[in-house]
Amino acid sequence: MSRLDRADRERITALFDRQLEVGLHHGAQLAVFVDGELALDLAGGVTEPNGSETTRDTRHVLFSCTKPYAAVTLHALVDDGDLGYDDRVVDHWPEFADEGTTKAEITVRQVLSHTAGLTQSELDARPDLWADWVACIETLEATDPVYQPGERAAYHPLTYGWLVGELVRRVAGTPIEEAAAERVFDPLEMVDTGIGLQSHEPDDVATLVAFDEFDRCHDPGEGLGDYSQVAAPFNTTAVRRAVVPAATGIGTARDMARFYACLANGGEFEGTRILSAETVEAATTLEAETDADGTLGRPGRFALGFWKGGTAADPYGSLTPEYVFGHAGLGSSVGWADPELNVGFASVTNGVREGSYEHVARARQLADAVRVALHRSE
Repeated sequence: MSRLDRADRERITALFDRQLEVGLHHGAQLAVFVDGELALDLAGGVTEPNGSETTRDTRHVLFSCTKPYAAVTLHALVDDGDLGYDDRVVDHWPEFADEGTTKAEITVRQVLSHTAGLTQSELDARPDLWADWVACIETLEATDPVYQPGERAAYHPLTYGWLVGELVRRVAGTPIEEAAAERVFDPLEMVDTGIGLQSHEPDDVATLVAFDEFDRCHDPGEGLGDYSQVAAPFNTTAVRRAVVPAATGIGTARDMARFYACLANGGEFEGTRILSAETVEAATTLEAETDADGTLGRPGRFALGFWKGGTAADPYGSLTPEYVFGHAGLGSSVGWADPELNVGFASVTNGVREGSYEHVARARQLADAVRVALHRSE
């Protein structure tokens, strides 16, 4: 019997519906696994303004919630002994940097923990190049770090995905989208999830809609700038089909919650293991923290591919325990795992809100409702 009883589920559903009624989303999904069982699988709203109904199977752009999928694919190679966290990137990708340079000393651990210093590149403003993997990789090879590697925690919004993806390709000999399917999506039966739409798939992804600035809460010193402009390319089929392992994950909340339910359970779900418990522990251990992230300008705590809880800015709940880990995506999605409560949580929407407060606030409401109900059941 689920620890979320009928009354709990009704209260959380009412909150989910209320957020839609007051306009915090256009369309949304919420999925929660507790003790390996699907306790909530909700959907509501519309796929675009005046569009069709959002269902539990509606696929969404996941933005940076894609990053943990790419990271876990790389962690699986560490599990196999094919590379180590303290290997230099150039040990597996020689063209990445010239020997003797500061860039050549960047490690896999620094890439995964957002301390490599390669926070930006010319690719950030060139979505027309994102479908060309070779061009993206050559651009990163020619890009110098913004910060001294290892010295500052600074979020890598897009470069992260190509760095991790090319490491996977070099080590496994398989493109990241195929390796992620083989190592993560297929074993966990995440049937509606991929990195970039495949050529044979229709573009039936929910349309992203940005909201007007909510001037009572907006903090212009945080975030990635004008979210409507940042999100706009992701409404094009060309970008949705591009393999951008930091941002073009396509999927559902239910699949994302399965992923985090697996990690909350030490890397195993329904008898299928994707990572050893030891590697899950290594991947989710705090590596770097800051009161002012060098990119986003807000508090951050980084593990190897995940954000840790315990800050005033994380989206996992108002008083999130520090051991909780997960990731958020550009004011539209969030997923997290709580290994103590054995919970996998995912909230996905197509209504993009400013991420440093508005999105965090709405995601925290749902997270708090789930966590309070579970603590009450203990």
